[in-house]
Amino acid sequence: MRHRNKTAKLKRNASQRRALLANLACSLIEHGRIRTTLAKAKALRPLAEKLVTLGKRGDLHARRQAVAFLRHKDVVKKLFEEVAPRSKDRPGGYCRITKLGARMTDSAQMAYIEWVDLPADEEDALTEAPAAAAEEPKAEEKAPAEEAPAAEAEEEAPAAEAEEAVEEEDEKKEEAKA
Repeated sequence: MRHRNKTAKLKRNASQRRALLANLACSLIEHGRIRTTLAKAKALRPLAEKLVTLGKRGDLHARRQAVAFLRHKDVVKKLFEEVAPRSKDRPGGYCRITKLGARMTDSAQMAYIEWVDLPADEEDALTEAPAAAAEEPKAEEKAPAEEAPAAEAEEEAPAAEAEEAVEEEDEKKEEAKA
């Protein structure tokens, strides 16, 4: 029986579970929204909300506790300067989990976990990011294609000169034979 056993083990030992949750928390702070399995999202939410509470405290001890858990000073800086101030008036519930359905490969339940107080411009960027990522390779493919004719023209000019030189040499050889 699992009475009073609240920790989701996620099929990992304690050190691996701690590292996984720290990395997920870093990704959430850095990107604002991450896509992960539902079980990982549910395990991450209490930790992420405790980190925001540390960020709202804002003192040196809270910052050191956050660095001890996250192990990335730049992420802690973003937590204390951007994420926590957005939630200063909110008494709790800083994260939102949105269920996405089953993953195609292994039917694992997937979910988005994101900040509730995400600014509108960041929300737009998050929703447009997949579409922009799909369009970017096309733009990159077109740019080299436009440069390719110019490069081919540069290559053709010496090639044409070489062909003319070969033809002239052939004509001289034919004249010498005659």
